[in-house]
Parts: sequence; C-alpha cells; structure tokens
Amino acid sequence: MSYQKISVDLHIHSVLSPCGDVMMTPGNLVGMAKINGLEAIALTDHNAMQNISAAMKIGEAYDIVVIPGMELETAEEIHVVCLFPDTESLSAFQDVVVESYGPKIPANRPEIFGKQLIYNEEDEECGELERMLLIPSGITIDDVFGIVEGLGGIAFPAHVDRDSYSVLTTLGALPYGYKNGFVEISCECSREEIVKTYPELEKYKLLPSSDAHYIDKIQEAGGAELLVEELSAKGVIDALKNSRII
Repeated sequence: MSYQKISVDLHIHSVLSPCGDVMMTPGNLVGMAKINGLEAIALTDHNAMQNISAAMKIGEAYDIVVIPGMELETAEEIHVVCLFPDTESLSAFQDVVVESYGPKIPANRPEIFGKQLIYNEEDEECGELERMLLIPSGITIDDVFGIVEGLGGIAFPAHVDRDSYSVLTTLGALPYGYKNGFVEISCECSREEIVKTYPELEKYKLLPSSDAHYIDKIQEAGGAELLVEELSAKGVIDALKNSRII
C-alpha cells in the first residue's frame, strides 16, 4: 500500500464560533493554512457548521483539503472533535445536535459572548447565526462516538491535556469502550508530562491540533502528520481510523 505523508491541523475555528477572532474568516484561515504548508485542515466550529461550505470552496482554490467538522460540547461539557467525509453527513449530524437541545434553544447574546458570523465563498459576511453555540448539547459522551461513526465520520476527545472541557479532567479517564487509537492534545503539550499524569495514554497516539481561534495560532507544517491513501476528507478520516499518525 502506498501512502502520502501530509501535514494537518484538524481543529480550527472560524468567526462562526463566538470566541473566534474577527480575522478567522474562511478565506483567511485557509490562506494561513496554505502559508503554513498544510495540506489538510478541519474547520470545527462550536456545535455548528454554517461556514463549512465557504471554507471548502476556498480550499479548492488554494489546493487545501478542508474537512467538514464540528467541535461538539457534550451534555457533560466535554469537547469532542467530530469529522465527516462530506457536508451531507455533517448536516445530518447538525440536525441531531439541534434536536438534542429540545424545543427551546437560547438565542446568542453577542454583546456578551461575541457574534456568530456566517460567510460566503467570496469571504464576505452574509449572516449571523441566532442560536447560542457556547452551551452543552444534549448528546452524551457515551453516545457521540457511535452517532458520528454511524454517519461515516470519526470523533475523538479534544485537547485532553487541558484543565477545562477535557474528558480526562471531567471523567478522569477516557470513555468506556473508546475504540480509536489516538486522542487530541494541544500543540504545546508535552507527551512525557501528559503520559506521566495519565498513564493510560501510554497506549494511544497523540495528535497535536491548534484549536485555533486566532490566525497566528494555526499549526505549521510538521506539527501533526498523517499517512493517507488519498488527499481528501475521506482519506484523512480513514488514516485516523487506522491510527496512521506519525
């Protein structure tokens, strides 16, 4: 089997996330990924996907694969990165997320949390998402992995080394039955230190991602590398499912 080594950053936010900087437009973040020498990135806004199509279209112009994604906040307030092979499967997942809130979804308060801006493929502001994104969904940590896998995607715990929104901080361990051979860590995390704190991670590969909310935080080439059969969202997801992380 012939594999291609690629540099990736699989956890990036746009201006749709209320905590994302105003410079994190789809065009800017894809352009910075190109400057940084990345071949593939994932756009993973909080509990939403409205800037994915624009980013993917711009990615085609820059020869950057943009993987449809979302950073889900579970019912336990744990962050999980969810990646999908196409926008259709991500859209189906977003429907599940919205439905999990029940009949009353709070409206965002931009004066407190920040605006949730939607952009088109010309990198122009074209709308604002009303529902509040910085709240837990009704999907539990035990359910999210199966839901995403059933839609052809892959889900993995985000930034397990952090003090907040981390599955290890919240639960003290990875979820029972977690099948993937890797977890995500922050770019600045030391493998030696995190394994010392959580010895169970010794048997897992660690995938550095930026969780970038600012343009200068997007990871550079070599920070995280995968071996893929094909340079596509499907190829990246397949590499992750088979733990082909360098």
